Amino acid sequence: MIPIRGLDHIVLRVKDLPAMLHFYCDVLGCTLERQRDDLGLTQLRAGAALIDLVPVDGKLGRAGGAAPGLEGRNLDHFCLWIDPFDEAEIRRLLETAGIAAGPTETRFGARGDGPSIYLQDPEGNTLELKGPAAVLSEQSNAGD
Repeated sequence: MIPIRGLDHIVLRVKDLPAMLHFYCDVLGCTLERQRDDLGLTQLRAGAALIDLVPVDGKLGRAGGAAPGLEGRNLDHFCLWIDPFDEAEIRRLLETAGIAAGPTETRFGARGDGPSIYLQDPEGNTLELKGPAAVLSEQSNAGD
């Protein structure tokens, strides 16, 4: 068996790199890990994982076919593990940035059932922000 420990990286094909950099870095707090202009590849640090952004007009992007769009998405969604999961602060940051988010619901993930919020990035990719299972019991105890 291969011992998977978590999300290593995800590659998103993008049309508007500056908008995606703003969203992932300025709104969500990722940092620039490395840039390969010769390939058309920007890699962002997202905790222990990477989010690779590949502009569709770059060397790698041209090799991947049509650009992502409403009828041609390149993935269903991906999930970022958030710890600590402070719902009020997450929602405040998203609202300040003009990002709409769905309701917080309990969903199952790699670390068990926990709170999660679905939202979309500027190019329509769906992502999930998910907290650890421990947050649920802490929130339940706080209301007792």
